[in-house]
Amino acid sequence: MKWRAFPLHPDTPEEGLSLEDLFRNKGMQIDVVDVVAKLQATAARFGLPMGDRKKTFNSRLAQELGLWAESLGKGHAFHNEAFAAYFVRGENLAKRPVLLSMAEAVGLDADAAAKVLDQRSFRDAVDADWTLSRAKGVTAVPTFFMGLDRLVGAQSHEILERMVARYAGSKPA
Repeated sequence: MKWRAFPLHPDTPEEGLSLEDLFRNKGMQIDVVDVVAKLQATAARFGLPMGDRKKTFNSRLAQELGLWAESLGKGHAFHNEAFAAYFVRGENLAKRPVLLSMAEAVGLDADAAAKVLDQRSFRDAVDADWTLSRAKGVTAVPTFFMGLDRLVGAQSHEILERMVARYAGSKPA
């Protein structure tokens, strides 16, 4: 199974939005400091680095570049670098220099990456991912589907194992 990043907020402008504005635009009043602190605590439980992110950025072009990286066998490394850029360093994934730096960081050719971005070579594939995410009602990442069950958000290995065990031995539909 391939990992896909689904856009939760594809309308985010290139310069990004503060987390306060993001949730306000969705009609939600939340304490962003509290939400970020809880996210950091969850990340720490899983041994994941997590910065003090204040903004959300449009990841559309990073998703396109990620599919290109997958086609070259560098998808896992690229997605890890995208995670670090976004969640640890708070970089804007909509910015070309950030994207090219991410590509180089995982051993991909920056000129080839620039060509992929210029030609939007993976636009249709990302569009298909977005269509699938809307059809399945994905509202957060990660979201795991198995049978009729759905598991949303960062979960422990044990919870994922229980979900898989529930379907062990069942035949695919």
